[in-house]
Amino acid sequence: MGEFPPCPREAVSMAEYRCGPVELKEITYRRGSAVWKATGPVATVAIKSGYGEGAEITVREAAVLDALAGCSATAGSNWYVTDWVDGPSTWEVFRSARESADDGGRVQALGGAIELCRAVAALHAEGWVHSDLQPSHGIHATAGVRLIDFAWAWHPGFEQHPAFRGGITHLVAPELAASIAAGVRPVRPSVQAEVYALAGVLWTCVTGAWPLDYVAAGIDWNATTPDELRAAIATAEIPLAAARPWAEVQSVLADVLSAGPQKRPTAVELANVLTEVVP
Repeated sequence: MGEFPPCPREAVSMAEYRCGPVELKEITYRRGSAVWKATGPVATVAIKSGYGEGAEITVREAAVLDALAGCSATAGSNWYVTDWVDGPSTWEVFRSARESADDGGRVQALGGAIELCRAVAALHAEGWVHSDLQPSHGIHATAGVRLIDFAWAWHPGFEQHPAFRGGITHLVAPELAASIAAGVRPVRPSVQAEVYALAGVLWTCVTGAWPLDYVAAGIDWNATTPDELRAAIATAEIPLAAARPWAEVQSVLADVLSAGPQKRPTAVELANVLTEVVP
């Protein structure tokens, strides 16, 4: 991730205005974007700051948060401060089921999967697409799942940034990968592509591995550029991984990942199908 940059003084001042004197904890620093957890006696907030190309994306994300229902951000020239969301990520909720396959862990994981689907469905109902769903981007808080990292979120009239390349490459839907590979800019995400990514997130949380079987397709993804990998994904010919440690759930997800965009369920329909799975 590289050495953390200093947190902007103005951002710290804003955090202290909301929280009192704060203690900063470094969370992540990648692709020109750094996040701190700022904890004070009154409240806890997140500070996000962008550097280089990441500055413009960070400011865009602050604008997205202000436009979303139930979210807000106080922004500066290259930073913003917003509420901190406490709770495990979807990846963490699945840990017990992934590592030991015990019944209790699977009950918890299945409930978490359904909650994540419903959170995505609620976002879609507001006309938004998150555009970058990942195993760590759903936080299972006491009041329900909260999505985070809205840097690439899209809404009609809120144009996508030209740097958008479909979110994390391994979870890009084939039709979105094809659009990117064809040079369409800005790339427009879709609800259908998001449901593909949602199923891919859950698959990854179940198995600990990406859903596509790159080895079977003769692809060394560690030695392949994102552009090359998206071009391969665009063919829709890479098979799904054969490992089925939780076959009942993976069968549902495989149907989504194998379907064309018009035949995929909605996020709420996927949630409803998962409620029928017996842990």
